[in-house]
Amino acid sequence: MLDAIRWDTDLIRRYDLAGPRYTSYPTAVQFHSQVGTFDLFHALRDSRKALRPLSLYVHVPFCANICYYCACNKVITKDRGRALPYLQRLEQEIQLIACHLDPAQKVEQLHFGGGTPTFLSHDELRQLMAHLRKHFNLLDDDSGDYGIEIDPREADWSTMGLLREQGFNRVSIGLQDLDPAVQRAVNRLQSLEETRAVIDAARTLQFRSINIDLIYGLPKQTPDNFARTVEEVISLQPDRLSVFNYAHLPERFMPQRRINGNELPSPAQKLEMLQRTIEQLTAAGYRYIGMDHFALPDDELAIAQEESTLQRNFQGYTTHGHCDLIGLGVSAISQIGDLYCQNSSDLNHYQNTLAGAQLATSRGLVCNADDRLRRAVIQQLICNFSLDFAEIERSFNIDFQGYFGALWPQLQGMAQDGLIELDRERITVLPAGRLLVRSVCMVFDAYLEQQNRQRFSRVI
Repeated sequence: MLDAIRWDTDLIRRYDLAGPRYTSYPTAVQFHSQVGTFDLFHALRDSRKALRPLSLYVHVPFCANICYYCACNKVITKDRGRALPYLQRLEQEIQLIACHLDPAQKVEQLHFGGGTPTFLSHDELRQLMAHLRKHFNLLDDDSGDYGIEIDPREADWSTMGLLREQGFNRVSIGLQDLDPAVQRAVNRLQSLEETRAVIDAARTLQFRSINIDLIYGLPKQTPDNFARTVEEVISLQPDRLSVFNYAHLPERFMPQRRINGNELPSPAQKLEMLQRTIEQLTAAGYRYIGMDHFALPDDELAIAQEESTLQRNFQGYTTHGHCDLIGLGVSAISQIGDLYCQNSSDLNHYQNTLAGAQLATSRGLVCNADDRLRRAVIQQLICNFSLDFAEIERSFNIDFQGYFGALWPQLQGMAQDGLIELDRERITVLPAGRLLVRSVCMVFDAYLEQQNRQRFSRVI
């Protein structure tokens, strides 16, 4: 079974290193300022010529309240009026990008993230969706994969009805933890009833999929109280679960400075939380997809993994990795063919640049041949827990063992340790290595030794 995991504490302690989450390769750490709007226009032209399908990501940065653990690009404000000038510039960006694409390019996937997308009023959401429909070929038969991130404190039945009416059919719900002491420690008070109400609305309105986000490693968490949260969440029966490891990096993320480091659980407690969570979710019928993600067996991600068609991009695991990803809004990242590019992460700079009728592209990277090869290798490992050398050799016209000969001692060491099975034809990530698949992928990362590992979270 693809979802089989074997817990090996000694192995985890040995390979629990800091490293990338590989939503891309090369990772965003490699982006540089030499990539700009000219490169973006060139990539959009190639996308138009090939008539590639599209995935749109729209970033709404506003939140009414600050969550101390958050590392997202956001603007904390109670002033709902701040959304209006941002939306005006976002609509400009939509128009500027769309005129370089073909109306025949279908938008198979759409995702609103943030911040809190439902910070926007109902009228603002309607207007934004109307603008997207005017300039992009959004599907109107509910066959698209159209999702939005929800804070249950900022949504009710009428909000959910509006989202369904506008074509959204997937929701991702931020929950993190249900224990009141933990919630107070991270400044996110949210009742189970609020969350249940949003889920009930989503089910009644026939949203296709519900995801819930949890975080382990927060202040005041213990293995016992987190296990109670997981039990409550299982009773809500989400289709997917994301269980993230909290990375405490107060030197990089200012809100985290409000967290009392003495209240954080120990590494041993975090390991126990993860182990018990895996046991609870597995017993409840969820499959481990990889990289903190779990899904029910009939979910599209689980089916895609069974069929070896699962992919990964900046939106995480996906069945739409074949699409060109267009990022819209402050800090949004695009992946179009071999180009990665990111908008300015500074709200004022983003808005001022678009006010001058210029796109806010600030940095990026164009993949070379080695990047493309390693990207394919990492994608196969992180999505399918296996890598067929012959497939890579055919696609890239290389001899796999010859090309990666310098890495062989590391791979052999992992094989001896029981993380992987290694032979002349393939790498297979074993059940004891699946939680540590990031560590296996890191072997193939040509940039990792040049990077400051403190920029990354630990594997577990």
